[in-house]
Amino acid sequence: MRNEIKQLRKAKGLRQEDLADLLGVTRQTILAIENDKYNPTLELAMKLSKFLEKPLEEVFFLD
Repeated sequence: MRNEIKQLRKAKGLRQEDLADLLGVTRQTILAIENDKYNPTLELAMKLSKFLEKPLEEVFFLD
């Protein structure tokens, strides 16, 4: 599954660490998601979508 997390995070002026702290996960988790090495849980995907103010379908894409 691909995603737009990195671009959306940068558009908000956030570092990986900032986003991780806001969502209660590690920076490594954000890094892995951004690099398509980890698919987040549904709960985390929904939190990311809500925080980034984008519909889930604009944040994550099926290959």
